[in-house]
Amino acid sequence: MVVYSNKHGHAHRRWRLLIGPIFLIVIIIIILVVMFFQYIDRSSEPVDPNSTESITIIIPTGAGTAEISNILAEADLIQDSRVFRLQSKIEVYDGKYKAGEYTLSQSMSMEEIMRTLFEGKSLTVRFTIPEGYDIKRTTEKLAAEGLIDPEAFAEEIEKGHFDYKFVEKAPAGPNRLEGYLFPETYEIFTNANEHDIIDRMLYQFRKVFTEESYDRTEELGMTVNEVITLASIIEREARYPADRSVISSVFHNRLNIGMPLQSCATVQYILGEQKPVLSTKDTQIESPYNTYIINGLPPGPIGSPGEDSIRAALYPNDTNYLYFLAKGDGSHVFSETYDQFLRDKAKYIN
Repeated sequence: MVVYSNKHGHAHRRWRLLIGPIFLIVIIIIILVVMFFQYIDRSSEPVDPNSTESITIIIPTGAGTAEISNILAEADLIQDSRVFRLQSKIEVYDGKYKAGEYTLSQSMSMEEIMRTLFEGKSLTVRFTIPEGYDIKRTTEKLAAEGLIDPEAFAEEIEKGHFDYKFVEKAPAGPNRLEGYLFPETYEIFTNANEHDIIDRMLYQFRKVFTEESYDRTEELGMTVNEVITLASIIEREARYPADRSVISSVFHNRLNIGMPLQSCATVQYILGEQKPVLSTKDTQIESPYNTYIINGLPPGPIGSPGEDSIRAALYPNDTNYLYFLAKGDGSHVFSETYDQFLRDKAKYIN
């Protein structure tokens, strides 16, 4: 009689019973790992890829990765501080970030932010457009700083699409946005193109020219373009802040009685240079911008006025002045009559 042992059969059955749960555990682990790395990838993406706003943070001296991750999270520059700490270890940035002031954006990925803090560099550049600058000088300044291509910039000025209601009413042509490139100090990303730079300046104008400004423009019976044109002339004529609203009153008074503005600044705009003294020939140049020979305002602004000049144009002083004269020290003297103007001229000029 032959007896067969079931020892191997029992072992085989036990192995078959074990392999099922092991396989299931492996599958679960793989799924969890995949989900984990997907979460890491999603959390490493920009908070807002379309953001154009810059956010300034300060990394204190001696700050570790954990503290830095909290600073970034509080500024809403990263989605998860724990992921930042983990990625810093993976990318070997942990403990190597540099202290300092940084201008970052929600459009930056976590990798870009880590690299910026590691290299101690900002991805932004700053430029300043002074009050009164016209498009010509603005273009020259931005080109000299390597921020624009002049031809591409001119193309955007004339034909670029910008979604602001004041742009719709601006005069067409190569100087369409004259007066609306708001003078300010800007911080932009180094990869910003000509359209981006112009849009940033127009956006700043929109912030300054509020709904109250639109209401006041309507009260004056003027258009936005007329207000900004007047403000640009005030900007170029005034040297002292206190003179702006008084100079504005002179121009408003002249406009109300149909008297030419006779602003030297408009002739200088035609000439393309700041001549300290205009000749008689200069004041006779045939141009719609020559306020010595036309009544009313020129067809558009002659530069970019600052907020104070815009406000002066909207809210002139209540005076009867029709004349003003630069005294040579930057201030002005005002008069109601031409005879008084001549006496002032004799006193301060001759």
